[in-house]
Amino acid sequence: MQVRSHSSLESSINVTPLVDVCLVLLIIFMVIVPSMLNAVPVKLPTTAHGVADAPHPLEITIKNDGSLYLGTLVIRREQAASELAKLHEKSPERAVGVRGDKDVPYGDVVEVLDACRAAGYEDVKLMTERRETTRDRDPIR
Repeated sequence: MQVRSHSSLESSINVTPLVDVCLVLLIIFMVIVPSMLNAVPVKLPTTAHGVADAPHPLEITIKNDGSLYLGTLVIRREQAASELAKLHEKSPERAVGVRGDKDVPYGDVVEVLDACRAAGYEDVKLMTERRETTRDRDPIR
């Protein structure tokens, strides 16, 4: 007695759709994550006109709990002057943007501004958010 199999089962996994989905997810994360990591979240004061952004300013952030960030790196207040001096040696023409939370005491922001000027930075700006006005909301005007 001979047993012949006319239909043999072939078990294989088609990985093409899986690779497609993984590549799409990779592209999405490559686009979204850098924009999320660029700045430390703070509630900036609002102004009617806002501040013109420099191309790639060095961002110094003062959060409402008193912590100080140089870019995304947390530093102690005592380190601020020496770290700014090191960065100024590398790129002396770079603009600096100080992002102080709106609940931070004014004296803390002035200390950071003074450290920037002592390090030799000339272009130091206070960063704000632009306040939305009724004129901005009206599409006819």
